[in-house]
Amino acid sequence: MTTAPQATRSAPIGGPADLILRGGPVITLDAANTVAEALAIRGGEIIAVGGTADISALKGPMTQVIELDGRAVLPGINDAHLHGSWLGARWPSLFFGGGDSGHDGRLLDSAEARRAALRKTWALLAAHGITSYTEPGIGPGEDQGETGCFGTAMLDTYVELAGTEAQTARVTMLRLFGFLDGASTFADMRAGLAVPAPSTDPRWLAIPGVKIFADGIPPMHSAWTRTPYPKGGYGGLMTGTGNEAERLAEFTAMVEMAHGMDLQIGVHATGDRTIEEFVGIIERLGGAGARRHYLIHVDLVSGEQLRRMTAAGIGLALQPLIADHTAGWLAGAVSPETAASAWPIHLMLEDGLRAVLSSDAPIASFDWRRIIASAAGLLEQRGVAVGPAQLTRLLRMYTSIPAEQDGAEHWKGTLEPGKVGDLCVLSADPHAVGAANLPELTVELTIVDGRVVFDRSNAPAESVIA
Repeated sequence: MTTAPQATRSAPIGGPADLILRGGPVITLDAANTVAEALAIRGGEIIAVGGTADISALKGPMTQVIELDGRAVLPGINDAHLHGSWLGARWPSLFFGGGDSGHDGRLLDSAEARRAALRKTWALLAAHGITSYTEPGIGPGEDQGETGCFGTAMLDTYVELAGTEAQTARVTMLRLFGFLDGASTFADMRAGLAVPAPSTDPRWLAIPGVKIFADGIPPMHSAWTRTPYPKGGYGGLMTGTGNEAERLAEFTAMVEMAHGMDLQIGVHATGDRTIEEFVGIIERLGGAGARRHYLIHVDLVSGEQLRRMTAAGIGLALQPLIADHTAGWLAGAVSPETAASAWPIHLMLEDGLRAVLSSDAPIASFDWRRIIASAAGLLEQRGVAVGPAQLTRLLRMYTSIPAEQDGAEHWKGTLEPGKVGDLCVLSADPHAVGAANLPELTVELTIVDGRVVFDRSNAPAESVIA
């Protein structure tokens, strides 16, 4: 890493800072991996990063100064796959590791309940240093859904609260025109996309694209695979209702339509055959370009497919904690060779591949510290020693790279002048403790748009979650 203690990274004008943090490592995660001593924020934007003396010179009579006393500053955490409405409605129940793996039933049935669910989620995320997340699937396909968490009414609630003081995490949302974890059709997507997405401030609520559930999961034999399951069958696509060829034609039409409308496409795909077909479609269309298409879960992705995804500009969102929870389940459903090749995170660290870490909460915990530790464990299982460089990459997979997935790398994701003042303050430098011990660090402060939205020292005991 590059240490820059004596020089500010900008020449700020316009008066003193609103907020200064100083006296601890400021891990910018910029292109040079700069580690500074202090930073300054004005008007919700970072105006300078550098040495303590230089940043302190920006102090005015009304400037709030936070003495870090050795605590570390990171860019705000961005969970690129988190069901915010569902998490708030279910909490404290998670499907894995939260004492509840049962059937949901009706969770939200009024406007106030929907607002309360989002406020609950935002409070939980603030206590964990999470300042952005992707809500992967809200829309009319779930208007009759049993939980009440994913339909058009939930989209309306997001729009209602977007940019208000209640919102303490920025949201990127994909619209959903089929059932959650279920069937979808080209006709429904075409009808849904005929209705424009709501107009919102994209820094608080961005709605850049669509979610498609392409297949299921390997343990249920519903992931579409190139080799048969030991008990027979290959799984299949969930798009349409016809035979294999008809389902593939339906899927292709859905992807081509969204791509042609310059929408981002997030595809739930776990089987290698599903991944293969999506990559092939995007290759034939000339690559993803600025749309930032990506695949979600990719349990059985191959190295060759990852190389092609990189070339085509297709990203991926991985959930290492779910891999930990389900490894035994998967091993009981597929061949030993397939199980051994699943979740090849060691092949996802190369520059150029837009690979991000995420939680899929409330399926599993949204604690990014645990998820990075889990990712480190998967790497070590593959023979990769996780040192400072690897930890830095894993931190990028929760900050700067998700910002790229959001098409927002020019204004968030790193701690640089001109970017928003979204920060996470940890009790110590993660590089000093290592990836495996990251869960031992506490989130001390969370700042969004230059505003302190969580302060461990002042937070009520019930809101502080380890």
